[in-house]
Amino acid sequence: MNGEMDQTDRATDGWLVVAAQAGDRRALERLVVRWHRRLVAHGWRLTGDRALAEEAVQAAWIDIMRGLSGLRDERAFPAWAYRIVTRKTGAAIGERIAGRALATALEDAPVPAPPDPDASAERSDLRRAVTALAPGHRAAVALHYFEGLSIAETAVALGIPAGTVKTRLLHARARLKTQLEGDSHA
Repeated sequence: MNGEMDQTDRATDGWLVVAAQAGDRRALERLVVRWHRRLVAHGWRLTGDRALAEEAVQAAWIDIMRGLSGLRDERAFPAWAYRIVTRKTGAAIGERIAGRALATALEDAPVPAPPDPDASAERSDLRRAVTALAPGHRAAVALHYFEGLSIAETAVALGIPAGTVKTRLLHARARLKTQLEGDSHA
């Protein structure tokens, strides 16, 4: 799965954001079509629950649509949208798991690998290894490597300092290397 955002994708998203801000309903619809699946995948990585992720993303789209006119830099849309989904997911978890802290809920939530019948054994191993990471590491890896967000954009999306993103990525890469090398020597 190559989710890296190339310059054309970023330019298209930027144009869609500007057009949607100007009131172009079709541009807004295209933005939703382009981003909904990625935002749900992010919610799923955080919760491990597809229904909860869908619910959180639906709530996030309301906030995204309401706040889009105030977004000053159209290039910031991906990080801004992921940040809103992160917040809505946290709120949904908080509502569902009364009395538990968000960090505890994220640690306890199982995250199944999305079904991908065409995945090679290597990609399956990588997917399993990423799924086994702690939720904070898993989210940082997915946003940075799979979705193509920069360190700064990932930090905004997760609501953490850039240094924390770098640390999480460093630890996640080390853990993935250990897991994947262990699998290949088995």
